[in-house]
Amino acid sequence: MERIICLIAGYLFGLIQSGYFYGKAHKIDIRNHGSGNSGTTNALRVMGPKAGAVVFLGDFLKSLLPCLMIRVLFRSQPEMIYLLILYTGFGVILGHNYPFYLNFKGGKGIAATAGLIVATDLRMMLLCLVAFVLIVAVTRYVSLGSLVVATIFLIWLFLFGMMGAYGLDQRLLPEFYIVTALISGQAFWRHRANIGRLVRGRENKISFGSGKK
Repeated sequence: MERIICLIAGYLFGLIQSGYFYGKAHKIDIRNHGSGNSGTTNALRVMGPKAGAVVFLGDFLKSLLPCLMIRVLFRSQPEMIYLLILYTGFGVILGHNYPFYLNFKGGKGIAATAGLIVATDLRMMLLCLVAFVLIVAVTRYVSLGSLVVATIFLIWLFLFGMMGAYGLDQRLLPEFYIVTALISGQAFWRHRANIGRLVRGRENKISFGSGKK
């Protein structure tokens, strides 16, 4: 029951489409511009740096806050609290990526994943942040930096989960790994077109000067 509650609560938070609402406030349906999704990178490219920052913060917080709430509400169940945090974050990502009221056309879930990472493990957050900044600074491929973050998330939780870092009941570890893999896999699935362009050398690079392609 706790898992279902966390997943549904996360999905409801994920429905807060920062990019879509910010765009509408400026008389733009962001889904009709750029890459067609409502996430941070497209907001940055279509509406500029300020929009990118606002949208990122909104999508980051809508994941971070419910995950932190779960830490408080279920603190009496330390043996499964990190699993419940994952379910909550996964729900947020699903709500962000597939909002029912926008015909299931949302973003790619990286800012929401960042919120989950911060709520889970600050050490992992630091590693992901450094890796993302370095990769984007060198290559200017936001998609590549995002995929590396998703990979670090997967490997980190598998390794530290195995080492007992999160105090999980050992019987819950397989489930913990499955949810972790689903979250990481969702990032790769939503970036499948970007992966194809990266392989062909045709991926769009971010411009730090103007915020345009």
